[in-house]
Amino acid sequence: MWSFEIFKAIEVVPYDSNWPSAFEKEAALVRQALGGNCLTIYHIGSTSVPGLAAKPIIDMISVVKDIAEVDSYNAAMEVLGYKAMGEYGIPMRRYFQKGLEHRTHNIHVFEQNNPEIDRHLKFRDWMRTHPEDMQAYAELKHNLAIRFKNDIFSYCLGKEDFVAAIDKKTGWLAFRFVKALASKEWQAAKHFRDTYFFGPHGIEDPYTWTFNHKEHAHLVLYQGTEIVAYTHIQFWLDQRSAIRIIATDENKRNQRFGSKFLALIEKWLRSLGVKSIHAESRQSSLRFYLKNGYCSMPFDDPEGHESDPNDVPVGKLLW
Repeated sequence: MWSFEIFKAIEVVPYDSNWPSAFEKEAALVRQALGGNCLTIYHIGSTSVPGLAAKPIIDMISVVKDIAEVDSYNAAMEVLGYKAMGEYGIPMRRYFQKGLEHRTHNIHVFEQNNPEIDRHLKFRDWMRTHPEDMQAYAELKHNLAIRFKNDIFSYCLGKEDFVAAIDKKTGWLAFRFVKALASKEWQAAKHFRDTYFFGPHGIEDPYTWTFNHKEHAHLVLYQGTEIVAYTHIQFWLDQRSAIRIIATDENKRNQRFGSKFLALIEKWLRSLGVKSIHAESRQSSLRFYLKNGYCSMPFDDPEGHESDPNDVPVGKLLW
């Protein structure tokens, strides 16, 4: 329930009863800036929980009809003092910060029905109604702020296990996909790669350098708090992309998780302006691609890597 942020120092302060009215005032301005695309705005995060200590920053979710239209409102948001950060690590989101180093507001914009909305609201409502967990969360944040006073990345990562535990308590079981960031997500990525692709051939993964490369995206699919699938996407020129790896946990197969994941990936790529997606399919995976609308299509790797003669090139037009 966090984002990359820029801070001079992390400060967790006692709850301020003015935070709800500060949210209402700002939400009215944001609602006007986002125009008719904005359906509603929710107060989320620690400042939305009465009695909970927090960084003095108002977090909110704006729910919109069409996420693709949000970029056209960047100028209007800038008039209010916001900096547009794009997706900022979370697919299918638009993120705005106000104040930068001296932050006052964060806005997470999601399209209606995005599961991230319900996840944030369930977490907020649980904190509002379970004082023991609220107190434990406050203590955790105070300790992390002392330990990582000038390291917001580590501060946020330190909350991940607690947030996941609350997600489980709320019974939240929707599907969501994110770019690998937390340690458990990278561990899952390595597990999928080693278990299903390189390990069976006795090969050490030669492409770990892609874990930190702008032309590559490593995504994991969650069902609730459990990671059930992984994919490695490469971005090419001419608005093309390639599925380098896609795999579902062997204990979760035959439940259409792979198809759900593929549909989410395609929607995300389409929102980024990608026109086609390509893959080199093993014979054992060909049925999966065909049933999801892929057809025979030249792979045309722009880097000229030699293909396995047993693989079948397939693809799909997204526009």
